Amino acid sequence: MEKNQYSIFESELRVRPDDIDMFNHVHNSKYLDYVLAARYEQMEKFYGMTWEHFTQQGLGWVVSHVDIKFKRPLLMNDLMLIRTGVLSMNDKGCSVQFEIINQKTGKIASDGVFDYVLIDLNTGRSTPVTDEMIKAYSI
Repeated sequence: MEKNQYSIFESELRVRPDDIDMFNHVHNSKYLDYVLAARYEQMEKFYGMTWEHFTQQGLGWVVSHVDIKFKRPLLMNDLMLIRTGVLSMNDKGCSVQFEIINQKTGKIASDGVFDYVLIDLNTGRSTPVTDEMIKAYSI
């Protein structure tokens, strides 16, 4: 995987009962939720540009592609560390790299990359990323 040239930030989450599937481990769809929850927190805490900052401007980030690798299962009540960071930025959006680490074992449960496109919420079409946004996310 390409290495991140921007800052990496961490959030901590715990596996909840409703995350568990019929095989008694976290359902694959929940990993996407974990990354989204971490990014939501990190946008405010580290970048100073909350999700609401964008929506108030009529903008939103939409996932256009996800590459995710499932390496080890997460189980009920596991505490995990979600590391994310901007991998690349361009005038259409950005790529965000992530790792979900099981804190008990210290091993990566899942990793991958999300590609986001910035859209105009009124039209639903892509819109250019501003210099202000690129500067905020380039830490």
